[in-house]
Amino acid sequence: MTRPVYVHDLAALASDARSIRSVLPDRVELLYAVKANPDRGVLETLAPVVDGFEAASRGELRRLAEVLPGRSPAAFAGPGKTDEDLTAALAAGVRRIHVESPAELDRLAAIARSAGRSADVLLRVNLPVAAPGASLVMGGGPSPFGMEPAEAVCCARRPPTGIRVRGVHAHLASGLDAPLAGAVAATVVEWAVREVGAEEVDVGGGMAVDYARPGTRFDWAGYGRALAGVLAEHPGVRLRIEPGRAVTAYCGAYLTEVIEVKRSYGEWFVVVAGGTHHLRTPAAKGHAQPFTVQRRTGAGGPRTDGGPLTVVGQLCTPKDVLSRSADAGPIGVGDVLVFAMAGAYAWNISHRDFLLHDPPEFRTGDPHELAEAWASRH
Repeated sequence: MTRPVYVHDLAALASDARSIRSVLPDRVELLYAVKANPDRGVLETLAPVVDGFEAASRGELRRLAEVLPGRSPAAFAGPGKTDEDLTAALAAGVRRIHVESPAELDRLAAIARSAGRSADVLLRVNLPVAAPGASLVMGGGPSPFGMEPAEAVCCARRPPTGIRVRGVHAHLASGLDAPLAGAVAATVVEWAVREVGAEEVDVGGGMAVDYARPGTRFDWAGYGRALAGVLAEHPGVRLRIEPGRAVTAYCGAYLTEVIEVKRSYGEWFVVVAGGTHHLRTPAAKGHAQPFTVQRRTGAGGPRTDGGPLTVVGQLCTPKDVLSRSADAGPIGVGDVLVFAMAGAYAWNISHRDFLLHDPPEFRTGDPHELAEAWASRH
């Protein structure tokens, strides 16, 4: 039996990234949020296309330095930054540090002064912006993310010595379709220009990725037109966006082999090698990971009857569920399941040490070609 394997289709990723870049206005910088997938091949593929990278930890700063030496990160973000984090960001030459609170701003200023340098920052603001239909809301109420609008205004008008406030960062929600993302961006920019006189506004990421409809993509062209309208209203502003999941989710697949099929109290269970300790996304988001089946050549033995089934892994917990399906068709031992949309928040967020199973392998190429070759080897 072959170990489960992650396959990254880097050619498809490069094509998708170029398509995204092509429909964005010139005054919109496209950053990639490293947290979505810090794989070396992914970063190297995106480097010639994106305008920069957003890191949210010292580990991500180190990763970028290893994979792309000499290229300074465009942004450093995240709550709970320690003095060591801020020092590392300055040393890495980060172009913009996103500051979460007045206290963090004061600490950064002291660190910058002691190093004999200054820091360019964006103030992260927790704005009360309506986002109906968003899958995750991080603004408009009590939150560890960002500062209240009045605090941000005070920081912008009276920054401590050693700090240059360049503008505002406001990532307020995730799971936004293009019209809603455009409306949120317009509201954020309007506030930032009116209250802070911002030169730059980073409206974050949060573009919707629909795991229930793998063929549906975020309307990047429509979003680009919306951002062009925002920029036309504010000709002195430069915009920045930081997508992660919406860029890389579609380039990755998780391939694994069926170990057993069984019925329990009238329900079918398909047990595969690996599980949510490899691919945490379905457990984290509470969805069924989309998959296709590559039939094993010359397969015999028991198969599901085409009715509803649950795909589970090898962990000793009933939460180890990768997917459920009512129409997957018959599945038998030795078949290869190809889980799509596994290019973001997958291996890198998984509880990989639980039960100490072997890790998956990693390859590049077309996942369906690999699955076909895998299934035909039996």
